[in-house]
Amino acid sequence: MIVAGFGFQSAATAASLRDALSETGSQTTVDAIATIDDKTCAKGFRTLAADMSLPIIAVSAPALRKQVTQTQSAVSQAARGTGSVAEAAALAAAGPGAKLLAPRVKSSDGKATCALAIGEGA
Repeated sequence: MIVAGFGFQSAATAASLRDALSETGSQTTVDAIATIDDKTCAKGFRTLAADMSLPIIAVSAPALRKQVTQTQSAVSQAARGTGSVAEAAALAAAGPGAKLLAPRVKSSDGKATCALAIGEGA
């Protein structure tokens, strides 16, 4: 299972999120998208899921904080207790033993980040 994990500002649009996914450079087919549970209802995130016909995986804050991320953002650490919401969401949603396929990248407008992980599923 390949999961695209996202971190994003409230102003992020589906286009911002799509751009962040594109910035990973991956040609891999994504099976689901994930983010922290309190952001899964964001309009842009829901629109992206609908446009791509992908399920949404909500990741709890404790599950997010348990993940070891390659990227270490001071802003993300202060706000969410993880170095990268995108990486942590992708890893947690992809399940135990998941590995990063693509570390966190930013959208061109700076409103969204995306990372890809592969695993057996949660």
